[in-house]
Order: sequence, then C-alpha cells, then structure tokens
Amino acid sequence: MAEKETVKNLFDDIAPRYDLLNHLLSLNIDKSWRRRAVRELEAGQEELLDVACGTGDFAIAAVRTGVKRVTGIDISAGMVDIGKRKVEALGLSGRIMLEIGDSEQMRFPDNAFDAVTVAFGVRNFEHLEQGLREMCRVLRPGGKVVILEFSMPDRFPMKQLYTLYFRRILPLFGGWISGNRGAYVYLPESVMRFPQGKAFLDIMGRSGFVRTARRKLTGGIASLYTGEKPV
Repeated sequence: MAEKETVKNLFDDIAPRYDLLNHLLSLNIDKSWRRRAVRELEAGQEELLDVACGTGDFAIAAVRTGVKRVTGIDISAGMVDIGKRKVEALGLSGRIMLEIGDSEQMRFPDNAFDAVTVAFGVRNFEHLEQGLREMCRVLRPGGKVVILEFSMPDRFPMKQLYTLYFRRILPLFGGWISGNRGAYVYLPESVMRFPQGKAFLDIMGRSGFVRTARRKLTGGIASLYTGEKPV
C-alpha cells in the first residue's frame, strides 16, 4: 500500500479540482455509487463515522437520507478544508463534523459509532488491516461497515475497455485538468494493486468483521463491500 505521507501530499495538491475531476472522469456515475452505498445503512442511524471522507460528498449524501450525525476524518488537510466549506454552505454544520485524522490511529473510544463507511479511500491505507481493525474497534457491536471502492472488471469487453481508459485516457485528462499527472497515474496503479473480491473479504474477516459480502457495480468498475461487527 502507498506510504501515508505520499498519499497526504498527493491529495492536498489535487484537492481544489478533486470534485470536478471525480464527476467528470466518472461521467457522474460516482454519484449513483454513493447513493447505492448509503442505501446499505439502516434507517435512523444516529452516529456515522466516514473514514477518508475527502471533501465530504459521502457525509452529505448520508445526512440527506436520514443519518443524524456524521463525523468524517481524512489525512489530507486540503480535502478537509474544502469539505468544511461545502458543509457550511449547505447549512449542515450542525450534523456533519469533518476533521483531520488518521484511519490507523483514531481518537474515538471503542463502540462509538452505529456505522462506519469508506468511499474510495480504503485502497489508500498504508496498513490496510490496521485501518480495518480500527474501524471495527470504533463500531458498536452489531454495527455495519460499508466500503465503496474502485475495482477492475474481469469480463470481456469491459475489462479491456476499462484498462485502456484507466491506463491511457484518465492520466492524460486528469493530469491536464489537475496539473498533477502523477496523481492520475497513481489512481489506476492503486486500484490494480488493491486486493479485490474474495481477497479483500478475507482481509475484512481477519480484521474482525463477520457476514461480509461484495456487490459489483457497473460491471465491476466499483465494488460495494459490507460487513458487521460481532455482537
């Protein structure tokens, strides 16, 4: 997995254009993926922790669908600053709190949250199992974890088309718009290195989660992983 400081600096650099590029390069499909992930949360959730919260898109989607309060943490100060401005502009400061935080060393007590989510951030953990164990620690017994992450399609022709897009087109346009081509070379590389499917479900199990499951989205371009903390 990528080194923590490298990831922090990368996302600090692209933060001003992160939202634009997210929606543009995914043709806005990322919004539907987030809505699908939010639907995995139980109705009336009181306290949600959003890990690697970025600019707050998932936190905002969660409160709009009924979650009472969301705490978001991210290692990138640049991403958190933009997220805070978005939350304030939407009048949601009373329900969403975003802060700088490390997924592998959280300040929160055990069993503090009803649900824990990560959207497009778990592949950036430097120590994957440590981050997942921390997520399990702060989740209440019986609580649910929802992880949304990019993945690689494994069937023709989606696999071939997506690989071409990921390796050639995305770094070109992402680098041109953001001014940081390295960030959009890192993205496909990080997805291709990341353990997917059963391999990731096994890691979730070793990290303390039970009843784990995976759902492929949009032909496998993204994957939705869920699990629970044992009662």
